[in-house]
Amino acid sequence: MTARPNILFIMSDDHAARAISCYGAGLNSTPNIDRIAGEGMRLDRCYVTNSICTPSRASILTGTYNHVNRVTTLDTYIDNRLPHVAKHLRQAGYQTAMFGKWHLGEGKAHQPTGFDEWSVFPGQGEYFDPLMIGPDGAEVVSGYASDIVTDKCIDFLKRRDPDRPFFMMCHHKAPHRPFEPHPRHRHLHADGKLPVPETFDDAYDNRAAAAAAAKMRIRRDMTYRDLGLAQPEGGAEVGELLVAGRRDRKIPDLSAGGELRLVDAATGETHVFTDPAELALFKYQRYMMRYLQTVAAIDENVGRLLDHLDAVGLTDDTIVIYTSDQGFFLGEHGWFDKRFMYEESLQMPFLIRYPGVIVSGSISDRIAMNVDFAPTFLDYAGAPVPNYMQGTSLRPLLERTAGEDWQDVAYHRYWMHKDDFHNAFAHYGVRDSRYKLIYWYNDPLGETGANHGDEPPEWELFDCVADPFELCNRADDPACRDISLAMLDKLDAKMAEIGDLPEHDSRALRASLGGI
Repeated sequence: MTARPNILFIMSDDHAARAISCYGAGLNSTPNIDRIAGEGMRLDRCYVTNSICTPSRASILTGTYNHVNRVTTLDTYIDNRLPHVAKHLRQAGYQTAMFGKWHLGEGKAHQPTGFDEWSVFPGQGEYFDPLMIGPDGAEVVSGYASDIVTDKCIDFLKRRDPDRPFFMMCHHKAPHRPFEPHPRHRHLHADGKLPVPETFDDAYDNRAAAAAAAKMRIRRDMTYRDLGLAQPEGGAEVGELLVAGRRDRKIPDLSAGGELRLVDAATGETHVFTDPAELALFKYQRYMMRYLQTVAAIDENVGRLLDHLDAVGLTDDTIVIYTSDQGFFLGEHGWFDKRFMYEESLQMPFLIRYPGVIVSGSISDRIAMNVDFAPTFLDYAGAPVPNYMQGTSLRPLLERTAGEDWQDVAYHRYWMHKDDFHNAFAHYGVRDSRYKLIYWYNDPLGETGANHGDEPPEWELFDCVADPFELCNRADDPACRDISLAMLDKLDAKMAEIGDLPEHDSRALRASLGGI
């Protein structure tokens, strides 16, 4: 173990904690990712500030919330003149590298800065033979994305200066939609027997309007390409367009007495359906099969990286992190995708190993957030944590010295009100160790005090212990008045702390609850 450890940060895209076997859901096996947890710590309450790819990545890099770094949506890219963790580590003498999914914009104003070496996918990137961009331009790289990213990481490790520590960001594209597994994994989970979530048939009763309005339902919003099916030629009779101007269409649902024939794009096998319930389960199994097949390639490549560290004697001197840029719905509430502050989307998997410092096989249920990652890296590197960063070093949590005054709330804000693809509503809120308060302000512009949405604002309050699936909104329950007031206090305090201006009127709400 050295005084200044190497830092290997491995991040996938849309990898739900439930699809990592050490989290105990029983869906799949990820022995290599599990190894990080077995030899280190698993965080069970690590949360994202904004459950969408680009803003989450900006918060991870800068250690700031999105109203500060200004990356609030998929279309607001990072200003690469901003300071961030790689720049600080580079200044402190670290070699820095970034390989894989950047997703913070292209061109001189947005491409990676602060890295000695970088090679990234433009936009989402492709699974097979992807185009990759680097300081010397663009090139098509033959192979499968997860393998290619790992090849580049291992090549950097072989060429690094052995007398200086390194900070490397290994960013996988997988398992992002549309799910395209490598042929070597297409046999996995092909028996159609994956467990169906208890909430798959959720009717969205007693919830905010946003839940029923979202276009993220496996039953009706997945495309032929998502499920590896051949899209027939035709127009609306083939299925609803995913979005205007694109070819992809959603697989239609069945009406009573109807028939639907679906063809496997790889094998030509035809599946015939006359029962809507049977079709819905087929879509779920097909979605989960392909999603978990792409995860298998990530797990293999995590194993390659860990084996390389072992082979060159770097294991004891390297902090290894595995995480995802946010959570993901795996059929819970009938959904795929993310965006919402509901638990499956809010929770990020986070596994970390640092031999001799972090106790093997340890688990933490203390609250952590993605804005905390950058301060943590700087802390372990012995570098100053700049005062613009809003996160907190997780070192006390990881080394089990955190006291009772450890941060007790996570803050989340989603800004992309009613986007064309998913129709998710704008919202923000806080989650503590037991309760969650969400305000659906339904304002597409995010202007304080204004409401330009079609739906009135709504509040949701969930008891995440008694109601872990978040099926019962208690915001209007008189028995929960004191809890609502306490959570409102936490929301107001957190927004004041980080400088995010509220859209809600706390005084009016407290008056309605009898709190003032």
